[in-house]
Amino acid sequence: MNTITKFVAAGAGAVVLVAGGGAAYAAATATAPKVTAERAIEIAHKQVPGGWVKEVSYDGRGNRPDVWEVELVKGNVDHDLDVDAATGKVLSQGTDRTDDDD
Repeated sequence: MNTITKFVAAGAGAVVLVAGGGAAYAAATATAPKVTAERAIEIAHKQVPGGWVKEVSYDGRGNRPDVWEVELVKGNVDHDLDVDAATGKVLSQGTDRTDDDD
């Protein structure tokens, strides 16, 4: 009986170590974006001169390029830009009228 109990406990410990090791490996291999938030804002300002920054967020997209999502407001128009976090290239840009609630 003691042998089985020790085996089960050792097996559970191995699972915990493997799972924890996987998380540690993923954290160690995750890289910081090459383009900083500040640089993404500069790039967005070149696309929308005179706009003010409403929001900036980092979006890690897995298989697709990670991006900085930058939202600028100029006049009554919201400008949404996706800036590639590795290259600084503007991947997409869209506009929308600013709501009175914003």
